[in-house]
Amino acid sequence: MVCLSVYNSCTTSSMSSSDDLPETEINFDESTRHLGSNSWLVRPCERYGQQYKDCKSMRARVHQYFIFGHSIDCSQWSQDYENCLKFRNSKKAEDLDKVIESEMRRKEERLETMKANDVWEYRSEPPTDWRKPLPDWFVQRNQFSLLSRKQKERQNNTNVNKT
Repeated sequence: MVCLSVYNSCTTSSMSSSDDLPETEINFDESTRHLGSNSWLVRPCERYGQQYKDCKSMRARVHQYFIFGHSIDCSQWSQDYENCLKFRNSKKAEDLDKVIESEMRRKEERLETMKANDVWEYRSEPPTDWRKPLPDWFVQRNQFSLLSRKQKERQNNTNVNKT
């Protein structure tokens, strides 16, 4: 599964190797401490290549036209792929910084759309009565649920093991 993270739309990619990739390009050890605190944002280089390929695919183009009315610019995925490969080969922090900057822009764009959502009212703290007991009808309805039965079985097994 490949997601266009800016727009939160996902498509299935023909490249199956994405599941075999690590979460990040950077292996964290003593030699990588100088790379900065946001270096964990950098994905494996192959993921940027997959995102670019997926973004340019006919299926993605149809989806983009349906959602946005035009196809989107995929060049940033290509630039990130190239900069990531440069970093992989040279280990220069400048190349990594370009990819991190791009990832930060993507993150800001995602957060911008979330903050622009005026359907939900965001809380600054939890409701005051969030720990009040559940209503009786709810407790009775769930008394014989699968979760309730498994919890009782687990408690019985714990009690048997203690004796």
